[in-house]
Amino acid sequence: MTRRTYWHLEGLRRKPTAYDIASSRLLYYPERGFAVETPVVAWYARYQQGSPLRCSDWEGFADPRQTTYTSYVELQHKRETYVDGLLAAIDATGYDQRLSPHWLPTLERVLAPLRYPCHGLQMAAAYVGHMAPGGRIVICAALQAGDEIRRIQRLAYRLRQLQQTHPELGAGAKQAWQTDPAWQPLRRVIEQLLVTYDWGKAFAALQLVVKPAFDMLFVAQLGQIASARGDEVLAKILLSLDEDCTWHRAWTKALVAHAIADEPANAGVLRAWIERWRGPVLDAVECFATEVFAPVSVPIPNIATRVEETWQATWSGIP
Repeated sequence: MTRRTYWHLEGLRRKPTAYDIASSRLLYYPERGFAVETPVVAWYARYQQGSPLRCSDWEGFADPRQTTYTSYVELQHKRETYVDGLLAAIDATGYDQRLSPHWLPTLERVLAPLRYPCHGLQMAAAYVGHMAPGGRIVICAALQAGDEIRRIQRLAYRLRQLQQTHPELGAGAKQAWQTDPAWQPLRRVIEQLLVTYDWGKAFAALQLVVKPAFDMLFVAQLGQIASARGDEVLAKILLSLDEDCTWHRAWTKALVAHAIADEPANAGVLRAWIERWRGPVLDAVECFATEVFAPVSVPIPNIATRVEETWQATWSGIP
């Protein structure tokens, strides 16, 4: 009997959507194994198939935004056009010449080194996608890695604009990332994240702990401080980037809900990993906020409370 083109979607009992077609059963090896035996097979056996995070049907997960490559490009084109307009206005109006001299040291200490941890988050998202056992998870993580590249590119472009007016700004960014006491707890967290090889642990550490806290501090909180210090353009750029972060949390919550519904024991597994990471991440965020943001933001908001609120919203589906 001849099979239909989308035979694997017959169980839907409805016309497949573009998302159904583009995202279903993309990976052959979780079921059938790799076609060629190479040393990487042992890596997948240990860190993907051997992960304590288990599910009988990873294909049952669905991105709540139902993102395909086509819809992603269309959406990000609109967002990039908006940010392009903001950046063009800076060049056309002499915006950087009017920035407060009291704000520039904060940009020096925050904006310039910020590219380094963002690169770490990009690499971590790419690894989660590379090791994920389901095609739809791969798509979400890969597009999230693309969003992180967008964040890095926009920060780098903005820094270069500032250097047109303030040539020395950012010259010591690498040294600051490596030696500034305010950055060191976060650098330790990022480096530990990058050597977390079990895909489930990497997913939980990145998506449930590190990234929600990082985005709260360096997108939401930094945007509010920038606005209060008269840097409305940076605040608007960060607001656009926050739209990406909102989706990252949404697909993460959907995946967690699916994994726990399929295997209730996953709740305990995820909680254990959360507890492993939450202390060091909270310490890193509080250290940076106290050392860098407190002197320029009066009154300084309770960062620990904001981090916990962000985490609780992200973990709401974990019993």
